[in-house]
Amino acid sequence: MHIAEGFLPPEWCALWFAFSTPFLIYGAVKLRSKIANRRDKVLLAVSTGFIFVLSAMKMPSVTGSCSHPTGTGIAVVFFGPAITAVLSAIVLLYQALLLAHGGITTLGANVASMGIFGPFLGWIAYKLLKKNQRIAVFIAAFVADVATYVLTSLQLALAFPANPTFHGFLDSATRFLAIFAITQVPIAVVEAIVAVAIFEQVAQRIAMFEVSKA
Repeated sequence: MHIAEGFLPPEWCALWFAFSTPFLIYGAVKLRSKIANRRDKVLLAVSTGFIFVLSAMKMPSVTGSCSHPTGTGIAVVFFGPAITAVLSAIVLLYQALLLAHGGITTLGANVASMGIFGPFLGWIAYKLLKKNQRIAVFIAAFVADVATYVLTSLQLALAFPANPTFHGFLDSATRFLAIFAITQVPIAVVEAIVAVAIFEQVAQRIAMFEVSKA
């Protein structure tokens, strides 16, 4: 992540666009209800900025992609996976157009991994563990990060299998996963720690705001 412009064959670009579009439409509908709320506007800005800054911190990789934090953990904790998909798509589009990070043809694939698959699994982890907020946010951010790279590895393996068999796909997927894991697991741990710190600061300020209103 991000898969570079022109790296995927056209048929896979089309497939991932088709996969991502319904999620983005649903997320956009949900996002409209949040924009009218002043507090949610601020949280949306914080979440989008967090995604942008962290996902722009790219490290080179030999897989045709790159390794970096995703920043989606905070957004999925505050807003769930549907709105996180839209925020991620906005960030990915901006980065593709102005930073040459990712691409337009591969936007659907990048949204699928960083905006949909990773956040969805992170959201499930958060829901399962939310009785302990600190642990829940840490695991959600970690899972969202790692899951993004799991799907990216599968996307690359599907497009470039070692040979045209299921075994060839598994072989390529294993290789991509192994290469990504070298940098991505420690990156995910650091991102999760930062996410917890940001979440606690935001939660503290929300609590103070609510008290002042009362």
